[in-house]
Amino acid sequence: MFLCNSWFCVEIVKFKGHRNVRATHRTTLEITKDKELTPRGDCIIGVSSDKALSDFSTKFKEIVRSNNSKLLVVIISSKGNYDIINAEGHPKLSYADKNKIIIRKSTYVADNTAGIKSDKSALDLDRRLINDLRECCDGLAIFIAIRRS
Repeated sequence: MFLCNSWFCVEIVKFKGHRNVRATHRTTLEITKDKELTPRGDCIIGVSSDKALSDFSTKFKEIVRSNNSKLLVVIISSKGNYDIINAEGHPKLSYADKNKIIIRKSTYVADNTAGIKSDKSALDLDRRLINDLRECCDGLAIFIAIRRS
């Protein structure tokens, strides 16, 4: 599902929690289409997502690639716990990855990067939300790309 106009676009990603969600990575957080998660995946907060970056709309990609664009991400568990992440878009974001969505505190850009200069990583997320995801609750990630002038 997506909603767009000239200055913003919204994408909604459904995913599942997993018993191995640790969310201890200091610089990234990830949602993946993969069904399983090993304890080594310390940045992964959700599995079995219904979208990867390549599935996002053309309009969303256009807005997130515009100069000075912002990316807001609201992550919600089915128990109602949530957190909000502020990040930035970048003209070099390809949104080409067919499996992953990664938000980074750094400025590193790859095919799986949704946003950079994030104010939060997996480690920084509300622990009530992470506990819900560790209990295999369903999750929702609402991505909002905003074109700033």
